[in-house]
Amino acid sequence: MEWRNYYMDVMLVPLGLVMMVAYHVWLWHKTQTQPFSTTFGRDAHGRRLWVPAMIKDIDKKNIVAVQSLRNLIMGSSLMATTAILICAGLGAVISSTYSVKKPINDTIFGAHGKFMVGLKYAILLAMFSFSFLCHTFSIGFLNQVSVLICTPQHVKSMVTSEYLTELLDKTILLNLVGNRLFYSALCLLLWIFGPVLAFFSSMAMVIILYNLDFLGGNSTNDVDNFIPDDV
Repeated sequence: MEWRNYYMDVMLVPLGLVMMVAYHVWLWHKTQTQPFSTTFGRDAHGRRLWVPAMIKDIDKKNIVAVQSLRNLIMGSSLMATTAILICAGLGAVISSTYSVKKPINDTIFGAHGKFMVGLKYAILLAMFSFSFLCHTFSIGFLNQVSVLICTPQHVKSMVTSEYLTELLDKTILLNLVGNRLFYSALCLLLWIFGPVLAFFSSMAMVIILYNLDFLGGNSTNDVDNFIPDDV
């Protein structure tokens, strides 16, 4: 395959992926240094208050706790199901494409041929598969938390609020990774029709995620201002 046939794929698609990765590295840095300027920092702070509050009065709040965790399970299940269905659809497209020995050539300014078509589908399948894997792990941790949060409290119990908060943080992290892999794969899904569409969709996704991840207005890093006096 000559350079002129695939130079736009080599330049635009990796550039779009680099934008997504660079944005999330910057988001992680802002979450660590200025946690209350991002939704993830404030959500993490809320979880550290929510778990002890549920455990403290679990006899009255057990239904609230289980229903809240069930809602998270339903969300992860939906994303996992969608990811694996897209994988199945891509697998069917690959099988039908190569069964007739005819690659998809209706791309815009992109490379043609069996090698590039196979590379596109391989990357998409890998990203959707890893998204499915992260969501299934997240569901497993959520089931574990939903059981342990209702266990009777004892002075010698190893199921502490710190342990449950750590499990819930792992769950949210896996859910976040699965979601962001899914969103990135959706952008790359347009790569089938050309690298230009994939690049511009990655730019649009970064803008959308920025407006969702960061909070407007003045934010403070003083944690004491966010902790009630009775906690």
